[in-house]
Amino acid sequence: MFEIKHRNSTVGREVLGGVTTFMAMSYIIFVQVGLLGGKGAGMDDGGVLIALCLASGAASILMGLLANYPIALAPGMGENFFFALTMVPVMAAWGVGVGWQMALALTVLVGVLFLMLSVVGFRSYVLNAIPDALKSGIAAGIGLLIARVGLDNANLVPMFMGAKGASLAENQVAWVAMIGLAVTLGLLAARIRGA
Repeated sequence: MFEIKHRNSTVGREVLGGVTTFMAMSYIIFVQVGLLGGKGAGMDDGGVLIALCLASGAASILMGLLANYPIALAPGMGENFFFALTMVPVMAAWGVGVGWQMALALTVLVGVLFLMLSVVGFRSYVLNAIPDALKSGIAAGIGLLIARVGLDNANLVPMFMGAKGASLAENQVAWVAMIGLAVTLGLLAARIRGA
């Protein structure tokens, strides 16, 4: 069904690729719960975790089974940052319900509109009208945002920013992050599959 031999691959290589992909994108579980959960947008932490995992798993399985395309899918970081840092505060400021509930309802309406525009082909027209340089810039911007979140959560930002009292010697989280990064870079340099 997946034409593994035809694509010059093996089941073991595909499993390793799947595990590697999961490990590479599993950070989203913690970032999204922190962003959308109680300390962020105010949603229930457990609800965000379950919804994220179920939606990601179902979308990835459907992508493999229906499109025969080895791509893992999960909620977009950029959209969720926009939701939590822009939509929720605006809805709360306008006094329209309880911030995140109304923002979520608006997101559903926009999703339905986007789906209808996709069916009639307008979405493709709009995407093709965006210059490639702007598409690359958006991808780079989201990458920088993710890097900033990672550096911040690894307690490395205060040291880079020259904050007083920021000492690497006592910062265990930063040590774990830097050791993990060093191991990853070493595996990449050694050209280890799945690094």
